[in-house]
Amino acid sequence: AVSDPSSFASPSCCLTRHLHLRCRVDFGAQALRGTAAFTVRAERDALRFLVLDTKDLQIFKVTVNGQDAKFAFGEKHSFKGAPLEITLPFELRRGQEAIIEISFESSPKSSALQWFTPEQTSGKKHPFLFSQCQANHCRAILPCQDTPAVKLTYYAEISVPKELVALMSASRDGEMPDPEDSSRKIYRFSQNVPIPSYLIALVVGALESRKIGPRTLVWAEKELVDKSAFEFAETEAMLQTAEDLAGPYVWGQYDLLVLPPSFPYGGMENPCLTFVTPTLLAGDRSLSNVIAHEISHSWTGNLVTNKTWEHFWLNEGHTVYLERRIGGRLFGEQFRHFKALGGWRELQNTINNLGDANPITNLVPNLHEVDPDVAYSSVPYEKGFALLFYLEQLLGGPDVFIGFLKAYIQQFAYKSVVTDDWKKLLYSYFKDKVDVLDKVDWNSWLHAPGMPPVKPTYDMTLSNACVALSQRWIQAKESDLGSFSSADLKEISSHQLIEFLALLLLEPPLPVSHVKRMQQVYDFNAISNSEIRFRWLRLCIQSKWEEAIPLALKMATEQGRMKFTRPLFRDLYNFDKSRDLAVKAFQEHRASMHPVTSMLVGKDLKLDQ
Repeated sequence: AVSDPSSFASPSCCLTRHLHLRCRVDFGAQALRGTAAFTVRAERDALRFLVLDTKDLQIFKVTVNGQDAKFAFGEKHSFKGAPLEITLPFELRRGQEAIIEISFESSPKSSALQWFTPEQTSGKKHPFLFSQCQANHCRAILPCQDTPAVKLTYYAEISVPKELVALMSASRDGEMPDPEDSSRKIYRFSQNVPIPSYLIALVVGALESRKIGPRTLVWAEKELVDKSAFEFAETEAMLQTAEDLAGPYVWGQYDLLVLPPSFPYGGMENPCLTFVTPTLLAGDRSLSNVIAHEISHSWTGNLVTNKTWEHFWLNEGHTVYLERRIGGRLFGEQFRHFKALGGWRELQNTINNLGDANPITNLVPNLHEVDPDVAYSSVPYEKGFALLFYLEQLLGGPDVFIGFLKAYIQQFAYKSVVTDDWKKLLYSYFKDKVDVLDKVDWNSWLHAPGMPPVKPTYDMTLSNACVALSQRWIQAKESDLGSFSSADLKEISSHQLIEFLALLLLEPPLPVSHVKRMQQVYDFNAISNSEIRFRWLRLCIQSKWEEAIPLALKMATEQGRMKFTRPLFRDLYNFDKSRDLAVKAFQEHRASMHPVTSMLVGKDLKLDQ
């Protein structure tokens, strides 16, 4: 059995197969209070003991088949929390099931939850709550086997103030007045496909919905719901393309939820209900690749799951591969290559930042005593994608390689896997091409830090314009600045604009005269597209343009997507004129930031080690 360095649970002894969750959302106390009843199955004989993960939880009582059980917490770990050690009142033999019911309460400082006062929401009238369990925060909501090696089904009954709506990563199964409190309502949910604990998700707020497809509602606060319905209108086309590439969609509903701006990720693939950041609302559907990415997780990640976070690239590399295949189907093969090359440059950027000898840039890192949140980067996404794209080119092209991806999904659906499982299947699927596979430098790809040993081949058609324009700026002398004009951007898409700025960010900073001229002719300050604005403001701060400081601080604090917030804060910290302002802004906003973002920015600004 592969052991999970991020969890205390021991799935080799017993497995949690189903969860019946009943809980009450208390906005006053900022706590979830309730019972988690697990159906557990003994995986060995004479089982008298089991361990669950917890983090900052209170546990009041444990029963096994209705009989009281003794329990105790083990030693608390800095980021893993504390093991909950339960002694069963009787022995279980191998294969025997029992129901273990635990009454618990979460902490107001739970790393899985962000609580909002009404003033912090768009509508200003009602409080709001959302959860983010990936990678190992489900244990900060309820005791569980918090490892992606274990999958379970769940049924939940959630009591909330009756003017609010609760949603979960499951099918909605009706609502009723709370028999214990007439000011509250109980929402019921059912997830019949087994999922890892990190995909348990809950949101509570004044949410409204719009139907945007046969199996899709988009949910948001009233102020954003129509804008969101427009932005994500391509969802059903993407779902159908994904099914064509990967096989049937098994989850029933595919809803989208737009969260408050502090949501730390671009999206989170919670089953039946993808969570997304409002920074995708560009107004022109140009950032919809994030939706294609989250849709793709319905197969790679949610159906076939990494067994531990050391194999996270299996989730993310395959998902980026599928996301780009969907983009290729919808917008053309040149577009897929353009996005693939952008990903390679993003990987270069990440490795420049982390250092090319940094062990967390290994495709399969060692996470023993490493917090997965600290290790998180674009590496599993883009180095993972690069490996698959390289293999696609080596083994006969996209139509051949998608056959392997389908086989991978069919072979391992409803299971959790490690890199070796994937590699063995690759070798058996391509058994007539073993000689080709044996030429791959597997050790460097999987177990060495830095950039991959080989760069795949990319069609440059859509990239050439970005390269040419970025080179003009890089090579321009002061006397050449007059040659630039707004006409430079006439034929350039927003996707290419992002790439143009990304190319400049890979080079030494431009002179401040250049970025001032760029603002004069292109007026980038007027662009609200988050991906363009983020790279433009980084460029300005790296070139030490003081006028950009307030704009960069504003973007770093008005939204909390870590992809944007962390590099902006880092750049502001590295510029002597803005360092103190960055620290001050962080300290002022810290209390209203997401707990994981706050922890990581605190490390970036060297305030917390």
